[in-house]
Amino acid sequence: MKGVLLVNLGSPESPTPKDVKPYLDEFLMDKYVIDVPYLLRVFLVRGIIIGLRNRAEKSAEAYQQIWWNEGSPLIVLSERLHKKVQAQTDMPIALAMRYGKPSIKTGLQELHQKGVTDVLVLPLYPQHAMASTQTITELANKIQKEQFPNMKLTHFPAFYNRKEYVVAQAESIKKHLGDFDYEKIVFSYHGVPERHIRKTGKPGTHKSFEKDVYCCTPNTSDSEFCYRTHCFETTRQVVEYLNIDKSKVMNTFQSRLSGDKWLDPYTDVEIDNLAKNGVKKIAVVTPAFVSDCLETLEEIGMRAKEDFISNGGEDFLAIPCMNEDELWVEALHTWIEDWKTN
Repeated sequence: MKGVLLVNLGSPESPTPKDVKPYLDEFLMDKYVIDVPYLLRVFLVRGIIIGLRNRAEKSAEAYQQIWWNEGSPLIVLSERLHKKVQAQTDMPIALAMRYGKPSIKTGLQELHQKGVTDVLVLPLYPQHAMASTQTITELANKIQKEQFPNMKLTHFPAFYNRKEYVVAQAESIKKHLGDFDYEKIVFSYHGVPERHIRKTGKPGTHKSFEKDVYCCTPNTSDSEFCYRTHCFETTRQVVEYLNIDKSKVMNTFQSRLSGDKWLDPYTDVEIDNLAKNGVKKIAVVTPAFVSDCLETLEEIGMRAKEDFISNGGEDFLAIPCMNEDELWVEALHTWIEDWKTN
């Protein structure tokens, strides 16, 4: 019997330092997030450099600003998406988070109890990255091998260039843009260290990290696991679909940590520069996320907007993620049914 496991990032159980701290510890201690030897990772995460206690307090304050009555926005939106996808098929669909609850183990256990022996693991990340799709794949495989030896896992690949995703993402942007007369539209992707890009791609394929220049040839085996190329290609295809003036488009990367070279240009720096250079109206979309979360609601919708306005900007539109949009639900249903019948 076949079934599907949808996997998103995860969230603390509450917006308090008490619950944020273990969530951040699980996230930052993941070797695919901070890819250094274990003891060094312990020192960085739990020591004075990243300072888990202080970071938990600051993150809790941020979570408190975006928390809903129903709970974490990411969890609530993921549950709504899960419910809508399940309504489209008689195949069992389970929901899991890479960090926090419900866990991947819990999701696989739920499917196992329903008699599922063949599972499609579908990470809710359009672009492949070590710290998203790869860590989900590795953990799911480990749990399957240790806990469910008779279960077969199939891992759904990055879907940044699939027609159904591009259309769903583009139409969502179009709907929220409405008649907003922007001067620039910023495609802000979650940042990763440049080192991650080099480690996940074929040796020698990352020719340049120059601004707006592809480091790998898109839609080839060279770029199969290149997050940076996936981001650029997402923007290109969405912009082409919407017929947006390319001179109005920017690619940027957000949410970097200090102490390493991350993908640039940086979202916060570029948004500030736009305002300082006289740009008055911008829209920001975050296509690395399918569900609104701390990085979209607080980092972009609150902090980036405040910085833009304080530096001379006037109108700032934070475009929501696809969340439970019908075209996004249809895209997932299409991929699931294709897998079911093959």
